[in-house]
Amino acid sequence: GLFVTDYFTRTPRKLSPFRSFASIELFHFHIPEDTVIAVWNLITFKEQGGTFGDQCPDRSITVYFRSGAPSVINPLHTHFPRDTAVPGSFALTLTWTLPNRTTGVFNVTSPLPGDWFLAAHLPKDEGKISVKGLYEECQYLFQPQLIVQRLVNIAVLYPGHVTEQNMAPHNRSCLYKVFVPSYTSRVLVEVLRCRGTEGCPLWLRVRAKAPPLHNSTTLDCQEHTPCQLAQDLPFWQHWYYVLVEKHPGVPGTVSFQVTVQLTDCSRPSLARPPFLPSSASMNMPHSFGSAGGLALGDSPPPTSPNDTKHPVPIPVTSHAGERCWPVRPTLRNELDTFSVHFYIFFGPNVSVPPDRPAVFVINLLPVLDSGGVLNLELRLNVSSLCGENVTVFGCLNHEVPLTSSDNTSVTCETESLAGFLLSVNATASLSRLRIPYPQTGSWYLSLRSLCATEHGFEPCTNVTAEVYLRAYLSPCINDCGIYGQCKLLRTNNYLYAACECKAGWNGWGCTDNAEAFSYGFQLLSTLLLCLSNVMFVPPVAIAVRSHYLLEAAVYIFTMFFSTFYHACDQPGIVVFCIMEYDVLQFCDFLGSLMSVWVTVIAMARLQPIVKQASVLYLLGAMLLSMALQMDRHGLWNLLGPSLFALGIMAVAWTARTIRRRHCYPPTWKRWAFYLCPGALIAAAAVLLYAFVETEENYFYIHSIWHLLIAGSVGFLLPPRAKPSRRLGPLPRRKGCGYQLCVNEQEELGLVDPAVASINSICTS
Repeated sequence: GLFVTDYFTRTPRKLSPFRSFASIELFHFHIPEDTVIAVWNLITFKEQGGTFGDQCPDRSITVYFRSGAPSVINPLHTHFPRDTAVPGSFALTLTWTLPNRTTGVFNVTSPLPGDWFLAAHLPKDEGKISVKGLYEECQYLFQPQLIVQRLVNIAVLYPGHVTEQNMAPHNRSCLYKVFVPSYTSRVLVEVLRCRGTEGCPLWLRVRAKAPPLHNSTTLDCQEHTPCQLAQDLPFWQHWYYVLVEKHPGVPGTVSFQVTVQLTDCSRPSLARPPFLPSSASMNMPHSFGSAGGLALGDSPPPTSPNDTKHPVPIPVTSHAGERCWPVRPTLRNELDTFSVHFYIFFGPNVSVPPDRPAVFVINLLPVLDSGGVLNLELRLNVSSLCGENVTVFGCLNHEVPLTSSDNTSVTCETESLAGFLLSVNATASLSRLRIPYPQTGSWYLSLRSLCATEHGFEPCTNVTAEVYLRAYLSPCINDCGIYGQCKLLRTNNYLYAACECKAGWNGWGCTDNAEAFSYGFQLLSTLLLCLSNVMFVPPVAIAVRSHYLLEAAVYIFTMFFSTFYHACDQPGIVVFCIMEYDVLQFCDFLGSLMSVWVTVIAMARLQPIVKQASVLYLLGAMLLSMALQMDRHGLWNLLGPSLFALGIMAVAWTARTIRRRHCYPPTWKRWAFYLCPGALIAAAAVLLYAFVETEENYFYIHSIWHLLIAGSVGFLLPPRAKPSRRLGPLPRRKGCGYQLCVNEQEELGLVDPAVASINSICTS
């Protein structure tokens, strides 16, 4: 056949260490129909400071693949919430082949068409809290690329028609496809009139949705006569692919005929008529083929001699499980993103008769609904059982309802069909099922009632059970509980939701308490972070005593908002917020930086040099507010104003040193007992904050940071300035105005005022 190659790529994204599904990078692809092979090229490279990260350590990268919906992953091996079904996925780990780049290839032969999702992440780290901009961080970027090869013009088989084929010696196989509409209980594929040099050296393979593989349902026509392959309970509204493959080493041409019969389960004694309704009435997709559907009463389309189609009568045998029952639709009511309720007409209480199942369909929209959680709840009305030991079983299956005439069977799975089982009875009247990231399409729920006896389950007589049925779509499981936050995430145009847990809780719904913080631990951490701000009381008292009222007001502001910010910032349930979180965080950061600013400006003692020194306080407030608004966690946006204040202090001290001709401050006691200890305490606080603080030790390391910063302010704040000593006016000379002698203020109170000398005399 003719192949067409398609190429898809995605923009590289930075990977993060795994903490929850909210920390992974999700990539969405779409594989077209009739694809025979899909090749993912997985490119990973390192970057550090805008260049190749050759010095970055090698960290393993895990990639997950799943068709139809995102993968439900659990790399930390946490516990899932109760009643949660975990769909499977495939994962692989990439290893590094070059210092800064590696490439992995993942091939999928005959992939399922539709949506495919890739999830990638780094392994969990130690949770170090790094200061943004302090050093160049190693970044690991991941870029997936997809190459698909698909067949075009695949021959279409029409139910009830025979297609003749001559397979030339150089051909190994012939591929066909047939569309299976709704209410089809059986697909029967048969090879007729097979003629070759060695009997019928053919294999017959059938698979739904994609071309068959080596492990698909297979029949050797050389060993089975007639060569018939049946598929019970086929997927509705999908293509089925038929592969007729020749045995290896068979010479000559092999001729055969292939035909397909579909059994209509609404009429189990009849097969689909050879002349089909139009594709619209059969709900066939537009990609049915160039021939299109046959209108009622039309003739089959003309074909080539090697591909002849004509109707033939095929005997129909009624099978026990081919009968299907009416499917009751549900009404879709969208409330919000991933908040959808499915209402049953004349519900929500439904009656389950004893002689037949009750079948309902829930339709999930492609792409839109696969990023949430499908919830199903059954509640049995015990009073409707009339004292009988009745159990109501529910089977939830994707794309085809599972209804069996064997009323004693309680399984929801077959060889080719998987499902989920629910059951309610008088003892356990409530049953729930949660499916995170469900596959889209039609989900069928089949309810049937059986009576328990000493010999097992048997059909009930004259008992109609009443069941309350609730089906809905939610963003997260139980809204992630009290120890988690349900986040709505986006990758390109695809939306999905995931839980982000806190206070040591883990799991898909933040229900795994293996590493959870106890209430006492949460209370202790909150009290430490809040009460450590009381250390600002001594600096406030020192500032008030030294007449630094503006500085004292800033320290009080910092102490107040730091206390209530940390009371609101706790991950657990010991939380108290007096304002919005963002307001408290801004005021806490602003107060901390303003405390540094006003302390350094006070140490500069600018009043004798700059008459309007208060302008610098206002300038600092404006600069710091601007920096916090730009980037609240950026290093240089916050460090810049602090360095500017230190520069002002250095200039002021240098000017005094030059003018006085000795070091300023002039005494060793001021350096030894105040400035050096204060500077060392502040440096220790900065080092703890920048290099030691992690998520695990945050509550006590950050409390120590509060104590050290407040303590350093008490050491660094200068003492009260001594008032200027002015001499009284000299005797006025006639006609000469007056004379005024001024005693220059002595800094830091290091000179006894009793022996103060006159340094300057102003005369006018």
